[in-house]
Amino acid sequence: MKAPLQELGPIKAVIFDMDGLLLDTEGIYTEVTSIIAERYGRTFDWSVKQNIIGRGAGDLARYVVQALELPITPEEFLVIREPLMRERFPHALAMPGAEELVRHLKAHDVPIAVGTSSSSQSFALKTTLHRDWFALFDFIVTADDPEVGAAKPAPDIFLTAARRLGVAPRDCLVFEDSPFGVTAAKAAGMTAIAIPDSAMADEKYAHADAIIRSLKIFQPGLCGLPELEWA
Repeated sequence: MKAPLQELGPIKAVIFDMDGLLLDTEGIYTEVTSIIAERYGRTFDWSVKQNIIGRGAGDLARYVVQALELPITPEEFLVIREPLMRERFPHALAMPGAEELVRHLKAHDVPIAVGTSSSSQSFALKTTLHRDWFALFDFIVTADDPEVGAAKPAPDIFLTAARRLGVAPRDCLVFEDSPFGVTAAKAAGMTAIAIPDSAMADEKYAHADAIIRSLKIFQPGLCGLPELEWA
């Protein structure tokens, strides 16, 4: 923990990233990128992976193609990747504590939204097993939303979510697992709690207001939100 959570409130709305935060999709991205890399005799490992978590699709493709020196364009990378992703996304599981926290906030009338760098099509696939509790969100903002000009680390996704929730950015709490997502939240003028991948060093989240290692550690009452007794 970087700072006492009680110093971060009171919070009036909560915005959640999705990949690696609400849903365990990072393993899918790793598997698919590894498959593509191996086709060209390359190895996709953590030295590259740690630099793409939270990037939008176009930015991610450009980085991977350059870092691995793949003999394809970023556009071709995305075309090759698409069917591999489409096959795996519907099997994504929830991250620990995600559903419980979302249901708790909704039950106490706390405005909640998803702010994701995924496209609306990918969002639909990833949430296949979780449609009941994702329906509890007041708004879903994807990277291809017409009001979003740029994906993270730009603040557009989070600012759009706050605007639709009717809550000032300074009163919003964002949960993010990626440094790029934290950058986006802080650029939007929001409070950001980082929940990094277990392999990510805390140093990459120096700009977050706090760091915890699981949603199940979060105590909403310390931020002025309704108390939650975790099961």
